Amino acid sequence: MDRDATSSFCATLPGANLSAPFGPGHDIWKIGGKIFAAIGAQGRGVSVKCADIDTAEMLRETGAFEKAPYFHRSWVLLPFETTEEDEAEHRITMSYDLVRASLTKKLQASFPPRR
Repeated sequence: MDRDATSSFCATLPGANLSAPFGPGHDIWKIGGKIFAAIGAQGRGVSVKCADIDTAEMLRETGAFEKAPYFHRSWVLLPFETTEEDEAEHRITMSYDLVRASLTKKLQASFPPRR
């Protein structure tokens, strides 16, 4: 998976919006104004939210994922070079679902559920 494939996948999620609040070269994917995926200017991988710190730590302990720079400990970085496409799409979707669920019911209703 690479930056373009990640962005193409994120764009398919209902209500997902691309922004660059941290400047050019930073691709920040949001739903309802909250980040669910981020690709830094260096483009080493995509950072995604996990359900909790323990889940993120478990994923990092496998050696397949890293601590997401500049994010809370409940986030992990999925390196483009070593993360399979199916795994990346699964983790991005999980992050999207977590963030969507944290929105108000009214805001959630404005974004159709994923299929």
